Parts: sequence; structure tokens; C-alpha cells
Amino acid sequence: MEAKSAKVEDVPQPHEFAFNAANSKKAKEIIARYPQGRQQSAVMPLLALAQKQHENWLPKVAMDYIARMLDMPPMHVYEVATFYSMYNLTPMGRFHIQLCTTTPCWLRGSDAIVKACEEYLGITVGESTPDGMFTLSEVECLGACVNAPMCQVTSPKIDGFYEDLTPSNVVEVLKLLSEGKPPKFGSMTGRVSSEPAEGLTTLEEQKKAWEKKRKKA
Repeated sequence: MEAKSAKVEDVPQPHEFAFNAANSKKAKEIIARYPQGRQQSAVMPLLALAQKQHENWLPKVAMDYIARMLDMPPMHVYEVATFYSMYNLTPMGRFHIQLCTTTPCWLRGSDAIVKACEEYLGITVGESTPDGMFTLSEVECLGACVNAPMCQVTSPKIDGFYEDLTPSNVVEVLKLLSEGKPPKFGSMTGRVSSEPAEGLTTLEEQKKAWEKKRKKA
């Protein structure tokens, strides 16, 4: 089987979409957050909710459904869905691997991360594996620059960041995902939060004094 790469215009579209009971309740709660007359501001979270329900991609009927729900022109919904990379307009693999290659990640070796993923999965950026397990994408900054390089992994059940990536540990992440054992989100090197990669470098004397005082107490 060959890797798959779909264009929006070539994707078979379902004929109907509706939120299930649980998501209908969530949608009403989301819309209620906004002032009267400003309900259309709920379009982004509702698109995300629809995407999550529909196997991590948005068919046209789902966008039309949300347009009717918010009483807004369908074109306005399409404009939002096509502008943000967080919305997928074609079927995705079970796990959508979004690799950041913006400057901070690039300086920290994102090219090697992309290469490792492509070689391990046997696909290139923009393609899905033949078994439908993974889709590989290149994205702009995801806001975790201090722990670069990093990626975001989304699926109907999980959504989060893997940070401090190396060619070897990103392959380990992919292996665990394929085995149904997603590793804990965050740093892949054990770094706590956004501490310096080489360890703490400030307030060391104050820390020692505090620990000494604590022992005496």
C-alpha cells in the first residue's frame, strides 16, 4: 500500500452531520458563554468540537451545521476553518503528528526530527500512513519555544505537546503511540516545566540556605 495524500476537492463528503447528545449539550454550554448577539464568536470551539466527533476532520456538512446553529453565513464558517491549521479538512490518521519547524525549533534541530519521523513512518510531510495510523504535518509556532524542538499530537482521545525532542526519542513516541501506549505529554528528557536544559543556574545559594534552615527547623 502507498502513502495517502488527499486534496480537499477529492475527498468523499458525508451527506449529513449532527452533534451527538453529549456534544449537543457541550455546544449549548459553549454558546451560552457569549453575550446576547455575540453567539457567532462560538464558531471556533464548535468547529473543534465537531472535528473531535468526526474522527479528527471537518466535512463540509459539519461546517454547514454549525453555520445554521449560529445563524451565520456558511462562507464565514469556511473562512475560519480554512484559515487555522488546527482544523483538518481532509481525513487524518488516527494520530496527527504536527511538527513545528519555525525558527526556535529549527535552531534546535527540527529538520532532524522531521527526517526521523519520515524515515520511521515511510511517508513525507503532508501524507498519511497506508494503515491510517499517522498523518504527518509541518506547522508554524505552537508556543513551546523554550522546550524546542517539539510537536503536537492530536487524536479523538488525546491532544498535547511532546517537547525536547531528539531523533531517537521522537521515534520512541511514535512506537508507543502505535502500540496504544501514549507517553506522558511534556518534556521527553525529564526537564521540569521550562527549566534551563542544563539544569538550574540561578538562586542556587538561596536554595542551599533555605535547605539548611529547613533541616534545622
